[in-house]
Amino acid sequence: MALELLLLRHALVSLLVLLLLVHAPGATRARDLHLDMVTSTVASCASWRLGVETNNIRDWYSIPAECRSYVRDYMYGDLFRQDCAVVAGEAAAYAEGLELGGDGKEVWVFDVDDTTLTNLPYYADTGFGAEPYNATYFDEYVANATAPALPEVLELYEKLLSLGIKVVFITGRHDTEQEATIKNLRSAGYHTWEKLVLKPSSLGSSVVPYKSGERQKLVDAGYRIVGNMGDQWSDLTGAPEGDRTFKVPDPMYYVG
Repeated sequence: MALELLLLRHALVSLLVLLLLVHAPGATRARDLHLDMVTSTVASCASWRLGVETNNIRDWYSIPAECRSYVRDYMYGDLFRQDCAVVAGEAAAYAEGLELGGDGKEVWVFDVDDTTLTNLPYYADTGFGAEPYNATYFDEYVANATAPALPEVLELYEKLLSLGIKVVFITGRHDTEQEATIKNLRSAGYHTWEKLVLKPSSLGSSVVPYKSGERQKLVDAGYRIVGNMGDQWSDLTGAPEGDRTFKVPDPMYYVG
């Protein structure tokens, strides 16, 4: 409710500014200048998001301040849903075309945060990535085990199970958060999995060696990774990546 009131207040303020511009002296010029500035900002933020999703922009710590409203509108808008649907749809079509070996060894690796589960409620409270990461608050959010499923990924998950492909979750969450993660996955609709791998608390912050190492353990155990899905490029890079990788959109933060 607090977020809805904040968004409503933002919309009312924006409307008031536009009305003042329309009725002020030189209104036409001022209005056109304002609209040009808005259009320019949206265009530059859209290009920034493209750079992030294509992994051309790297090692960033927060979204550009001027893109806060753009990212908020994207995450709550139809375009984010459509983008997720395209990714999940392509993944499902690929999976349907696979010829399985019949030995139950095909697995699909999923990341957890902002892939199978969405942390948008946390980021809505922390500026959609414009404010510094708050580890204490995020740990409390994880402990509450209330993150909703990303709907398009949940649908893909069900499709994979129906095809006979097993699911493995490899998450950057620490092993101390196992109980909360299991509770959250099940409450969000993820009822079955082959393995849930959490990061040992003793490991450092680098993600690629950890996740690629866990995928190698799967291969060494005789599994075939037919698909790999995450919201960060660090979820997907580092051999063995899997036969095919799929990235869901996430312009709110970067994990190297």
